[in-house]
Amino acid sequence: MDSIAVLVVDDEESVRTYVAEVLTDAGYEVRTASSGTEALNMLAGGSFDAVLLDIVMPGISGLEVLRRYRSSNASSPVIILSGLTGADDAVRAMKLGASDYLSKPFRDEELEQALARALSLVQSSADDSTAREKPDCDLAPSLLQPVPEEKVDARQLISISAAMRRAKGLAERIADTDVPVLILGESGTGKEVIAREIHWRSRRRMRPFIKVNCAALPSELLESELFGHERGAFTGATAEKPGKFELADQGTIFLDEIAEMPIRLQAKLLQVLQDEEFFRVGGKRSVKVDARVVVATNRELDREINAGNFREDLYYRLNVVSIRLAPLRERKEDIVPLVDYFLKHYGRRYKNGPAELPPEVLRAFVHYDWPGNVRELENMVRRLVVLRDPVLVLDELTAGGRYAQPNGAAANTSVQAKHAGAVSPRHESAQPVYYSIPFSVPQPPPPPPRAPETEMSLKEIGKRAAMLAEREAILAMLQRTAWNKRRAATRLRISYKALLYKIKGSGIVDPRSAAEF
Repeated sequence: MDSIAVLVVDDEESVRTYVAEVLTDAGYEVRTASSGTEALNMLAGGSFDAVLLDIVMPGISGLEVLRRYRSSNASSPVIILSGLTGADDAVRAMKLGASDYLSKPFRDEELEQALARALSLVQSSADDSTAREKPDCDLAPSLLQPVPEEKVDARQLISISAAMRRAKGLAERIADTDVPVLILGESGTGKEVIAREIHWRSRRRMRPFIKVNCAALPSELLESELFGHERGAFTGATAEKPGKFELADQGTIFLDEIAEMPIRLQAKLLQVLQDEEFFRVGGKRSVKVDARVVVATNRELDREINAGNFREDLYYRLNVVSIRLAPLRERKEDIVPLVDYFLKHYGRRYKNGPAELPPEVLRAFVHYDWPGNVRELENMVRRLVVLRDPVLVLDELTAGGRYAQPNGAAANTSVQAKHAGAVSPRHESAQPVYYSIPFSVPQPPPPPPRAPETEMSLKEIGKRAAMLAEREAILAMLQRTAWNKRRAATRLRISYKALLYKIKGSGIVDPRSAAEF
């Protein structure tokens, strides 16, 4: 990440300093500009991988900087920073080619995620341009292909199962049709990943992908989040604000947990789908939008309709194409490649953890139920990488009673797992594909060994759990601050000496000063 150069443009020194500090801690090379004129000179004289640009500035505005930058055929992503004083300006900026939009004030995580998304989108476009000469596009890797270590990111579908091949094949076929899509599946099965796959394979890929979790906000705030509001529309509405539908114009809006949307808002959503226009909260003029709508839910909508919780007409409007994702317990052949992926991903992130799992842990993973699906598996591997204590994970898997003993011989998942007859949706004559993994599942197994039984008081158990939780939190913050202990102490709200004591006491080692753990 050291080679990724970012230009931060804002006339407020406090904003420039804050953004530069967050991004520098995250490993980016950051330069700043305090005006539109200075920004244009820097953009003309240097090469930047991304630009963070304030809209309202004296002299040359952010909109004019964006217009001139795009007219010079520059393709680096531009993320708009807005103080919510010019909602229409923010929408115009998105139409001029801005990659994303952040409302001030924003959190560290929002800033880092927006920049990571924008850079990922540029990479996907470059991959797509290269792949146009090839029959098999590498924009979003095939479910049948091994994932190259150097090209692993959060938008990839890591799967070799027939169920996910079917889901991805359907997503590819309907990506450019612009019809609404309904994605069904339990929590943690990868519904957002499929939604992003649809967006990245569509002609809208260079426009925004906007996600809204309908379960995260009460109805009055959700309406404002989706459709925006005018100044004075309600208490606290001190400025006009564009909604997510406006920001997704010419792009894709992903409505997660759609079944949680109140009936009143369902009627307004139906109007948007039918007429492609709506009114902001407190607004008197209609807003036209062209946004692809993809929705997801973990509920059975026919039951919600019968219970009076979901509009039947909205269901039929949304259910033009539906994609159902199987839970992980029904596609256990995906466990090994997923574990391999998460080990590499978090091993690089934390500069820590094993290159492969102990056999008894992998065996337990293969025979576990995974009620939380891929998300639970990811968190379990992440915990292993951070804590480096397989016994804790084994105890957790077996304590819940969801560890299923195999009834017969376990599936052979040796270093090369063959999937005969599996073919790419685009190439019916494709040869069987092999997924290479650095470990194998042993022939089965007695139950995984438990830690030696020792008597511990409830107080001791609580103390140990607290220490482990502290250790994970400290490691995560040290990683975020590039192992700057003083900055980590400030963000953890403890003294520098206290942090040093806890680092030493929990056995955390700075990877820059140790060849191995």
